[in-house]
Amino acid sequence: MAIIDAGYQRILITGATSAIGEALAEIYAENGVILYLHGRNENKLTEVAERCQAKGARVQTKLLDMCDLSALKAWLESLEPLDLVIINAGMNTHIGHSGELEPWDKVEALLDVNLKAAMAISHAVLPAMRARGGGQIVLMSSLAGYFGLPVTPAYCASKAGLKAYGEALRGWLAPEGIKVNVVMPGYVQSPMCDDMPGSKPFLWSPKRAAMAIHRGLVRDMARISFPFPLNWGAWWLAVLPASISIFIVRLLGFGRDHG
Repeated sequence: MAIIDAGYQRILITGATSAIGEALAEIYAENGVILYLHGRNENKLTEVAERCQAKGARVQTKLLDMCDLSALKAWLESLEPLDLVIINAGMNTHIGHSGELEPWDKVEALLDVNLKAAMAISHAVLPAMRARGGGQIVLMSSLAGYFGLPVTPAYCASKAGLKAYGEALRGWLAPEGIKVNVVMPGYVQSPMCDDMPGSKPFLWSPKRAAMAIHRGLVRDMARISFPFPLNWGAWWLAVLPASISIFIVRLLGFGRDHG
């Protein structure tokens, strides 16, 4: 059932049980805010919701598998028009330690969650935003979207797709008063990050990452990337000739035999 309350700011956060999602939910939790929080871990989602309610926010939670696009669409259609939509849910997969293929079922699930669901959410919430001439959509890409790392090809592809999609939406919708922001984090402490192969330089805490994202959204930055200098180096990987960039990432320990 939709909440109908005039004057409340309505914020949706997917992946609210993840490290960054949880931290963002707590940042935005305050009086006058209705939070729609999505997650897949029921106990964790309840804990996050209770902390946000203790800070004054009104909270609705939703357990949902992002691969189920029909259920996702039905949920979004049940909500009141949203002011801020943070599309944060994501997953990762990687090649085997001896260069084995990524399991195809995991690749398909990753593309459904990281890319197709993000596009589906954007597509679902935009008509209401365009009708009233305002709103903000946040797409969670990654520094891995600048240049494909040999150990996580499907993940990099999905994040590069989100980057391109978000930048295209921003250029299209800015004249209508709709803000679209692409977030490109580096390594942020989380179970998903722990599971990723390779070194993790300049590792940030979820709270620090969420605060940087919040600041960037307030300023309506087209691209919110961090931390420096990792974001600067990742940008250069996209600019340099591919042969040089591939050599660099291998030197940094992201080659086939990643251990």
